[in-house]
Amino acid sequence: MTTALSGAVELLDRSLGYTRVILAGVTPDHLDRPTPCDDWSLGELLAHMEDALDAFTEAAGGTLGTTGRGVVLGAGLGAVPRVNRLQDKACALLGAWSGVTPDGVRVAGHDLSSDLLVAAAALEITVHGWDVGQTVGLRSAISDQLAERLLPVARLLVQPEDRAVRFAAPRPLPTGAGPGACLLGFLGRR
Repeated sequence: MTTALSGAVELLDRSLGYTRVILAGVTPDHLDRPTPCDDWSLGELLAHMEDALDAFTEAAGGTLGTTGRGVVLGAGLGAVPRVNRLQDKACALLGAWSGVTPDGVRVAGHDLSSDLLVAAAALEITVHGWDVGQTVGLRSAISDQLAERLLPVARLLVQPEDRAVRFAAPRPLPTGAGPGACLLGFLGRR
């Protein structure tokens, strides 16, 4: 494992730890609540998170998107089974990238370095963990250290053409905003 990939796997581990704590607060009463992700309920967001974990785990084999499964929104699992599946898949993801992995991954016909893909997974997991926390009333801040490492990843991966489709426009920040606020503001979160 390269040094860059090792650092990305450590970042992934930290993002999973942050999100795992938040997921423990999800109850059945929360599933229909709206999230910071426009037009998605918490149940739909959790289904998206599960699909993303599957895709990032699949990528440890060298390709992404070969299953053609896509996001299955609102698949009728209750809160406890969904959270349990997310936790199991999170462990599988970390395990897949902790072993022998490819140097690069083919994504939609383009080659991507494995360390960047794993860092993208950490970004996705952390920010959606924050979304879940906002939805269920657990206002758990993203640590400065985690946000400082994720912000360059976000700036590299989120392009202007993503703004109307996958992300809102960046939010203005108050003077002296910390790394967590900068990360969330860049990704269009309030």
